[in-house]
Amino acid sequence: MAKPSGGAGTARARAIAAGAGLLAEPRRMQILEWLQEEGSARVRELSEAFSVSEATIRQDLERLETDGHIVREHGGAYLRSVPQQVRDMALQHQANMDAKRRIGRLAASLVGDGESIILDSGSTTTEVALNLLEKQNLNVVTNALNIALTLGALPSCAVHMPGGQFKAPTLSLSGERSAAFFEGLYAEKCFLATAAISFEAGLTYPSLADLYVKRAMIAASSRVVLVADSTKIGRTSFSSLGAVEIVHTLITDQAIRDEDRRAFEARGIEVLIA
Repeated sequence: MAKPSGGAGTARARAIAAGAGLLAEPRRMQILEWLQEEGSARVRELSEAFSVSEATIRQDLERLETDGHIVREHGGAYLRSVPQQVRDMALQHQANMDAKRRIGRLAASLVGDGESIILDSGSTTTEVALNLLEKQNLNVVTNALNIALTLGALPSCAVHMPGGQFKAPTLSLSGERSAAFFEGLYAEKCFLATAAISFEAGLTYPSLADLYVKRAMIAASSRVVLVADSTKIGRTSFSSLGAVEIVHTLITDQAIRDEDRRAFEARGIEVLIA
């Protein structure tokens, strides 16, 4: 398995390269995906990431607000659904839940009593956590508040959390401070989430903040298990974590195409179908 390469500078450079030259509508859709992942963003931050002027970003945000997706504020914008979603402790991404539940059950079956594991944030990893309730003496490290509350209520489960920046749509903690928490930790397995999977671009995400903590999770784990429904395969998002070979196992659903399955296996990645 290849470890993810490049630091924050490399990730930012890749992201800027991806954002530069986008037409207005595709750029607005990527800005919306960014906000659906981060909850909010500053105009200056988006201007740098997409390599366009701040005036252009303001026009993009005005259009997204007119369409009912976001609320603009001085110097930035936030996702319209965020305040209620956080009050309800609900996740932003709830598509393909039947497949995610099956993936969660299969992933949890790989965990033995007494193991130390890392659970990434996200709707699919939440399903993994919900299927760990009968396990005994687990040590769980997670950056997801909802997962910590679910597993932390179990007397037999020890839950550890990093600090960092709060991300409302994924109810998670992220960024460089969050990543530093994983230094010196060891886990048998890491259950990793992704926004999109491409054999060309690798594992990609809507924004930059998560890359730090996901690299740290991978570095602290003996085995990396990617949990992702098949709709994410063949797609790309904004910033790349690294090539698909950074994972050992992919757990996905029955709708994966045969050619995609063979392509993963040709790269030495075990494919499990839920």
